[in-house]
Amino acid sequence: MNNCSQHNLTGMMTKFTSACRKADLKVTHQRLEIYRELAQAEDHPAAEMLYKRISKRLPTISLDTVYRTLATFEKHGLISRVPTLESQARFEAKMARHHHVVCSKCGSISDFIWSGFDETHLPAQVADWGKVTRKNIVLVGICAACAR
Repeated sequence: MNNCSQHNLTGMMTKFTSACRKADLKVTHQRLEIYRELAQAEDHPAAEMLYKRISKRLPTISLDTVYRTLATFEKHGLISRVPTLESQARFEAKMARHHHVVCSKCGSISDFIWSGFDETHLPAQVADWGKVTRKNIVLVGICAACAR
C-alpha cells in the first residue's frame, strides 16, 4: 500500500471509530478488522469474500459475525450495499458520492463519478413522489476484459 492509500485508510478508520462511538456501537477488534478489510477492498466484496480474507488474520471469526457486522454497519450508515445483478450482496466503505458499472459476465464492479448526473434535477413524476435522499446510477454491461 502506498503512502497516499495508507493515509486515506487511516482517515477512514478514524472516521469509522468516531461514527461508531457516536452511534453507541462498541469498537471491537473484529469490527475494526471487518471495516479495515472493506475499506481497503476495491472489488466491492460479498460477506463470504470478506470472511475468507479476514479469517486468515483472525481465525476465530465466524461467517455469521461478518454477516451480522455488515448488517449493523449498513443500518448505521457506515457502509453501503452495492446494487448488483447477483443475489449475493456486495459492500463498500467508500461513502463519497459515486456510481457503479457492473459486468454482467464476470460480476466485476467499478466506481465512477458522474457530476453531470449528480447535479441534474429529478423529473417531475419522481420529484412529486416524496423525498429522495440519494441518487445512484448502476450501469450494467460487459467489461473490456470479458469482451475480448
